[in-house]
Amino acid sequence: MQTYVLAGGCFWCLDAAYRALEGVVSVESGYIGGSAPSPTYEQVCTGTTGHAEAVKVTFDEELIPSDVILDAFFTMHDPRQLNRQGNDVGTQYRSAMFPADDAQRETFERAAERAADWWGGGLVTTMEPLGDWYPAEDYHQDFFTKNPGQGYCLAVAVPKVNKVRARFGEYARR
Repeated sequence: MQTYVLAGGCFWCLDAAYRALEGVVSVESGYIGGSAPSPTYEQVCTGTTGHAEAVKVTFDEELIPSDVILDAFFTMHDPRQLNRQGNDVGTQYRSAMFPADDAQRETFERAAERAADWWGGGLVTTMEPLGDWYPAEDYHQDFFTKNPGQGYCLAVAVPKVNKVRARFGEYARR
């Protein structure tokens, strides 16, 4: 098993898209990269804590390659948008990767290089230290499954899930 911590906009979208892939064992939404201890969603939304909305993705490398996990990350968000994804604006929506060790950092850097080619350059994705992880409140966990008719999910999460399913169909859950 391998676990990656990644931030690329609203964690509801990342969570939903990763849960659509076979081999993903668990996804936890949470906060990382900031200075305030045990931040709440409301605090993170102010943009003053320094935390990013992120996901902790645990996957079985025998079922889904790490490159697919990372290429899906760069597919489900626009890594050229600084501190935003669409209408979600603020440092809490930044594109960031949090490697656990040097091996992960190298894997993440290679993925960012591939993504720079697809996106035509201009990536603003940062590599940040894997600091303290704070799980998001329970109502944020698996939000899309619990709230499939919610407006944000329909307008923003569904297209991202569909994009990942289309690009990585052989790994899509049936």
